[in-house]
Amino acid sequence: MNSTDHSLGRTRCSWPGNHLLNTAYHDDEWGVPQHDEKTLFEMMTLEGAQAGLSWLTILNKRENYRRLFEHFDVQRVADFDNKKINALLLDPGIVRHRGKIEATINNARRILMLWDQGTSLDSMLWEFVNGEPVVNKWKELSEIPSSTTVSELMSKRLKKSGFRFVGKTTCYALMQAAGMVNDHVVSCFRHKECQQGTVQTRE
Repeated sequence: MNSTDHSLGRTRCSWPGNHLLNTAYHDDEWGVPQHDEKTLFEMMTLEGAQAGLSWLTILNKRENYRRLFEHFDVQRVADFDNKKINALLLDPGIVRHRGKIEATINNARRILMLWDQGTSLDSMLWEFVNGEPVVNKWKELSEIPSSTTVSELMSKRLKKSGFRFVGKTTCYALMQAAGMVNDHVVSCFRHKECQQGTVQTRE
């Protein structure tokens, strides 16, 4: 089912529910093609942090993640040491999971390695969709998969390159978030806007 914003006459995907953070994320970010390295690093980190938790939990902690992880400055996060990890584990503003925290630091270092090789996280991820968003035509939320053959291939490639917390489900969520796939249902007002590459400005 879809939800309708009666004040604006808009129909959107049902997954945001009535939560303002979910709705703002859905309307402004989810499914918009993204190529900025810092933003992709942030998306990878947050999708990995979500494992076993709700997305709303992560959105509630998002500003804390930005503050504690240097606004996802890849070089700075790559320099985090054990003292920093221990401090992060004591901060309730983020998911205090050592594996997820260490994965974020590791992944920053892996991105630096890509840069040293003359490529980028952006290039690595988008090559799985040949540089163009896949526009799906789902009618119901229940039709949307949690992973695909492509996300499984992406997961294997990232793991081979040393990235962590990048399973096939996390990779598909990343693909959705970064607009590599447009998984807004066709009745959602954002489906067409994301397809056209526009960003909705909420009133």
